[in-house]
Amino acid sequence: MERALTEEIRERLDEFTTTERRAAVALLANYPMLGLETVAQFAEAAGVSSPTILRFVARLGFPGFADFQKRLRAELENQLKSPLARDPALPETGSGCGNAFADKLVENLRETFQHLPQKDIEAFVRLLADEKRTIHLIGGRFTDALARYMAAHLRIVRPGVQHVAGQEGNWLDQLIGMGPKDVLVVFDIRRYQTEIIRFAEAAARQGVTVGLITDSWMSPIARIAAHVLPARVAVPSPWDSSTALMAIAEALIAGVTQENWVRSEQRMKALEALRHARDPERPAD
Repeated sequence: MERALTEEIRERLDEFTTTERRAAVALLANYPMLGLETVAQFAEAAGVSSPTILRFVARLGFPGFADFQKRLRAELENQLKSPLARDPALPETGSGCGNAFADKLVENLRETFQHLPQKDIEAFVRLLADEKRTIHLIGGRFTDALARYMAAHLRIVRPGVQHVAGQEGNWLDQLIGMGPKDVLVVFDIRRYQTEIIRFAEAAARQGVTVGLITDSWMSPIARIAAHVLPARVAVPSPWDSSTALMAIAEALIAGVTQENWVRSEQRMKALEALRHARDPERPAD
């Protein structure tokens, strides 16, 4: 699968000139719709000249603006595909472990972490490990299980972790108390859920730091997220895979645990003591 253009742009921000970077940031803030406007409209929105837009597109490797827009339209189509529109056919032969589907999962993991800068993961870990902040986690129809899984682990190694669960109307109960000392971790993959986007945007308006774990095409929440970790999710199936998303969650859990090992160890020992007091015959995990 071809890499999403957003990933490449984010990775290459430091390569652009000052005006090209302004074009890049404007595009990322309204991706991909701004890129589907005319050159003049794109330039006006970014506060740069039309030649700057053309240089920016050329630096990305496109022969012309029409080729750039063709790529954006293809990505938009992929974002909006329903499960019925995806190709379920497996490759005729597999390599590696010998199972074509499993090989794709392994490839997704490798590609995901190859294109996730370590500094981005480390910055996210430091944020999640800061116990002065309260952590809230939320996911969509299929990804909320990942949010719940991550919250269950983080609660063990640090205080102040909440899973935003239940119906949308109940989310507001947590939203009203959230502010600059809070972090919202969102799992959101195609087809992106409107209610999740609304919640994240409302939290951001209240000063909450938003971290997003998403797919290669990137949820619209990327526009307001301080940290964005995209994963490869496409597999030869009508359904997207959560394997790489889970791997990112587990990498963050491991990082937070290690970031303040003394605290993590103390809390794990305290939890084991509580379990033993409740059930003295229970063997240690």
